[in-house]
Amino acid sequence: MTGFVDFQNEIYLGGLGGSVPELPMTAAGLEQRAQQLLDPAAFAYVAGSASSERTAAANRSAFDRHRIVPRMLRGTSGPGARDLSVEVLGTRLAAPVLTAPVGVLELLHERGEVVVGEVTKELGVGTVLSTAASSTIEEVGTAAGEWWYQLYWPSDDELARSFVARAERAGAKAIVVTVDTPNLGWRPRDLEVAHLPFLHGKGIANYLSDPVFRAKLPTPPEESEDAMRAAILTWAGVFGNHTLRPADLARLREWTDLPIAVKGILHPDDARQVVDAGADAVVVSNHGGRQVDGSIAALDALPAVVATIGDRADVLFDSGVRTGSDLLIALALGAKAVLYGRPWAYGLGIAGRAGVRHALRVLLADFDSALGLSGCASPGELDRSFVATAR
Repeated sequence: MTGFVDFQNEIYLGGLGGSVPELPMTAAGLEQRAQQLLDPAAFAYVAGSASSERTAAANRSAFDRHRIVPRMLRGTSGPGARDLSVEVLGTRLAAPVLTAPVGVLELLHERGEVVVGEVTKELGVGTVLSTAASSTIEEVGTAAGEWWYQLYWPSDDELARSFVARAERAGAKAIVVTVDTPNLGWRPRDLEVAHLPFLHGKGIANYLSDPVFRAKLPTPPEESEDAMRAAILTWAGVFGNHTLRPADLARLREWTDLPIAVKGILHPDDARQVVDAGADAVVVSNHGGRQVDGSIAALDALPAVVATIGDRADVLFDSGVRTGSDLLIALALGAKAVLYGRPWAYGLGIAGRAGVRHALRVLLADFDSALGLSGCASPGELDRSFVATAR
């Protein structure tokens, strides 16, 4: 058995023959390289956050307020013998990581979601497919291993039900309802280039392929430019849903037997309400800082949510993870697993499949190393005693 941390041995041994990594070894390096190589509008869509981007910055600085307290002389298993696996919502993962539901991946790679599904299957981690994908539910279901479907609940319940049914038939292991995006946040980077990909027909593959959505159209969208424009306008009319309430989860439960997670929760009362309404998990998230400028950092919200519902439901974490130590801190504060976003998306744009694989291997190797050096043989050994508040 080999561990994720053996990635560093692979690199060092390659160095004996004069080989050095072609891709950056940090999340910041991947972002910098992506900014150099990607189309400006594509980079703006992935990198941008709400308004002054204070929330995105707060997500990162929140980790700076926590320090790992490594424990020594615990007889911890060495690399390759540690077990990083976890089970979340009945899904077994080789490490407590799923790729976050980043939409419109065709901006970065023509088969983006399929590639991510293939890489995560190879590595044994999970992936969460966005409703706003450029590949269909069925295409990703064929390629991916352990995958969940992220639902942007549209204003049409019949369409929402169709999305969920398609995901279940295609092999999704859970439904993740994102509740913090009834409409898009104010995103200056996109506004400066006047670019919203959906209005160009990108990121709406799951709508265009859905029988309920297609029944709303006067003519099939592939027949002409005018027909596609009509489809895009129809999408704009159904995308958001400001009417959702916790009680609506009962309808979702009628539609599927899959576990249900609610993503976008920051307040413990909201966590309690959705679990009372039937959710099996919550994802503490501020959408990577893309929705509300000045929002509480996701990590700062995590402990209160865990204290409120952690004994009744799985708590996952999203927004701000960039290193293995970040992942360790989130787990020590009570998260069962994390959703990891932008760095692998930059990797996808830089080098396709190899870029996604590299970005994920960097995170997993870093986490494997940090876990062992902190005195743990598995994520289940982590608790609050491994984290101190920085002065």
